[in-house]
Amino acid sequence: MTKNPKIVEKKYLVPFILITSLFALWGFANDITNPMVAAFKTVMEISNAKASLVQFAFYGGYATMAIPAALFVQKFSYKKGILLGLALYATGALLFWPAAQYQAFGFFLVSLYILTFGLAFLETTANPFILSLGSEETSTRRLNLAQSFNPMGSLLGMFVASRIVLAALESDKRNAAGELIFPTLDEASKAAIRASDLMIIRNPYVVLGVIVIAIMVVIASVRMPQSGHANHIHPMQSFRRLVNNKVYREGVIAQVFYVAAQIMCWTFIIQYADNLGIDKATAQMYNIAAMSIFLGSRFISTFLMKYVNSRKLLMLFAIGALVTISGAILIEGMAGLYCLVATSAFMSLMFPTIYGIALEGVGKDATLGAAGLVMAIVGGALMPPLQGTIIDMGEIGFMKAVNFSFILPFICFIVIAIYGYRSYKAQLSIS
Repeated sequence: MTKNPKIVEKKYLVPFILITSLFALWGFANDITNPMVAAFKTVMEISNAKASLVQFAFYGGYATMAIPAALFVQKFSYKKGILLGLALYATGALLFWPAAQYQAFGFFLVSLYILTFGLAFLETTANPFILSLGSEETSTRRLNLAQSFNPMGSLLGMFVASRIVLAALESDKRNAAGELIFPTLDEASKAAIRASDLMIIRNPYVVLGVIVIAIMVVIASVRMPQSGHANHIHPMQSFRRLVNNKVYREGVIAQVFYVAAQIMCWTFIIQYADNLGIDKATAQMYNIAAMSIFLGSRFISTFLMKYVNSRKLLMLFAIGALVTISGAILIEGMAGLYCLVATSAFMSLMFPTIYGIALEGVGKDATLGAAGLVMAIVGGALMPPLQGTIIDMGEIGFMKAVNFSFILPFICFIVIAIYGYRSYKAQLSIS
C-alpha cells in the first residue's frame, strides 16, 4: 500500500522553516503599511485618493520587480535572490528616516516603492521554493501551511500600527463631539504636530530595517538547497507556454482581483469605522480581529483541503465572501462593520490556493510563472485609489459612499468564484 506523501519531508524541514519565516516578514510590512493610508491622509491633509498612493507605491513595486527577480533567481540561486531581496527591503525601510526629516509625502512613496522591490524578490523566490520542497501532490497544502505564518507577521504589524503608531498620533485627537482637532489649528501648531507624527510613523520602519539586516546576516551563513532554479530556460519560450496554459493564465487574473479585494478590505476598514465615529487606533483593532479570523481560517482551510478539492473549496469560500461583503455594502452601522471583518474568514485560503492551482504542472516554467503571480499583486496598487476616490464622494444616492465603495471587492470575489469553478471543471475533464 502506497503511503500518502508528507506535506514536509524530514530532509526539507530546516529549509522549510527558514523560508517560512520570511512569510511573516513580508506580512509585517504589508499590514503595518495598510493603516498608513489613513494616517497620511490626516497628517499630510490630503484626500483619500491621494493617500491611497501609499498602496499604489507599495504594490507597484511588486509589479516592477517580479520578473527581474525571477530572471535573477534563474541565473543565480534562491539564496542570492533572498539576500538581494532582504537588502532592498532594509534599504527602503531605512529611507523612512530622511523622508520624515524632509516631511515629503513623495519621499515616503519612493521608500515604500524600494522596500517592495525587496518583497518582490522574497515572494518570487519563497513561494516556488516552498512548492518545490516535496511532492507535487501536497504542494498546495504545503504552500497554505507556509502562508499560515504570513498573517502572524501581519498581526504583529497591525498591533504595532494600532498601539505604537496610530494611538500616538496627535493629528488624530478628537474633541468631545468626536471631531478632529488638527484641521482647526493654526499653521504653526500643525507644523509642530506634523513633524512629531511623521517621526512616530518613521520609527517602526527604521527598526524593521535593522532587524531585516540581522536576518540577512543569519541567512547568508546558512547552506540552502539548490532545487528549483537549475533549469535555465529561454524567458520568451517560457512566457509563451505560460500564456497558452489556461489555468495559469486565468490564475494570474484571479490573483490580481484577489489582492485588490484583500487590500481594499483591510485598508479601508478604518474609513468604514471612521464613518461610524470610531477613532483610527480603535478602528485598527477591528483590522486585528479580521486578521485573527483570517489566521484561524487559514489553518482550518489547510485541514479541509485534505478532504475537499482545493478548487472547489476556493469557489465555496469566494461565495461566502460575496455574502459577507454584501452585508458590508447594504447594512449601515456596526452590523455592516462586523460583516466586513467576517470577510477575512473567506479570504484566508485564496492567495496560496490560487497560486498553487495556477502553478500545478508548469514544470520548469515555475520560476517565471511565480513572477507572473507576484506581479498580480499590482491589483493592490490599482484598485485602492479608485475606492478612495469613491469614498471622497461622501454619499452616492441613498447610500454612504464608504459602504458603496465595497462594490469593488464584491466584483473581485465574483471573478475568484468563477476561477474556482472553471479550474475545478478543467481538472474533472482531464481526470
